[in-house]
Amino acid sequence: MIRTSNLAVLALLLLFVNKSFSQAIPSEDEKIPYLTTFSKGAKTSFGDDDFVQIYFFVIPEKSNDPFYIRVYDPDIGGTIDEKNIAFNSKTKFSFYGGKGAHSDKAAKGQNPEGNYKSGVFIMGKTFGEDPAFDGKWYDFGPFNPKEGELQTENGGYVFKMVVEGIEGDDGNLYKMFLSSSKDKNVKVEGANSFCYEYTFRLDEKMASVGHIYPFVPKGVVSCEVSVFDYDNAGTIRMVSVAKKGDMFASNTEGVWSKMSFKISEEEVNTSLDIQFINKKEVKNNNVAVFITNQYGELMPFYSLPIGGVPKYKYKIGVKPAK
Repeated sequence: MIRTSNLAVLALLLLFVNKSFSQAIPSEDEKIPYLTTFSKGAKTSFGDDDFVQIYFFVIPEKSNDPFYIRVYDPDIGGTIDEKNIAFNSKTKFSFYGGKGAHSDKAAKGQNPEGNYKSGVFIMGKTFGEDPAFDGKWYDFGPFNPKEGELQTENGGYVFKMVVEGIEGDDGNLYKMFLSSSKDKNVKVEGANSFCYEYTFRLDEKMASVGHIYPFVPKGVVSCEVSVFDYDNAGTIRMVSVAKKGDMFASNTEGVWSKMSFKISEEEVNTSLDIQFINKKEVKNNNVAVFITNQYGELMPFYSLPIGGVPKYKYKIGVKPAK
């Protein structure tokens, strides 16, 4: 378990890193075009292993201003989404707060099982193919920050968005923005978002690099990254303050691939940078990723990397004078 003192450090880092960045999901640092949720009739080989994605949002405890979750292109149709044969799908967005929204163990699982819709349901909406929402923003809210689950160790009040592909066999590609304003993307000071399993669309261009940023808390000595359906597009590299770049193969077409590595003392209380480096052009490359520590516990990916994007610290050896 993470000690309370270490969680306090994490809360401070959350406040520090978010003063100068927006809350776009995916963030600008991630270089990921879209989030992805396929409907339950789709093949898992399309890149979504369970057709449900869960995202968490942290609003600072002292915040009293209403906020919105803005979703870009929430419908399934048009030019952005992935059509199987003909668009026939529906996606349900459900927003939760209150006790258990994040603290319930099922909410933080790798698979959507048990009481993963824990907490208090606040609002939701189901989208099918609808030109009114195609390539446009839809605003969920306004929400009262105090409606979330207060978790001081996570930096404030935590809310949850559950996205489910409830009907059909197509892929819904979308973005989100945690905003203090309706109809505009305006950052919420000190806020962040995270998830435990991340499903997203990679850029199709050769040599493009996508990034995701898990945080390493105190007590973690090793990690295992699981990647689903990278389509043999290239290589996966792990960069940190102590690693210049551990490289892994990507034999992950339609299957899970696992990569393990040790965590050094220098990497504790920092973020890792897991990079997806395309060696060829691959269209419609959707992947799912999760990371666990040495106890098999899931570690969250933050849209805004805690402590900033990790940079390898070069060590210069100095020979003693004779």
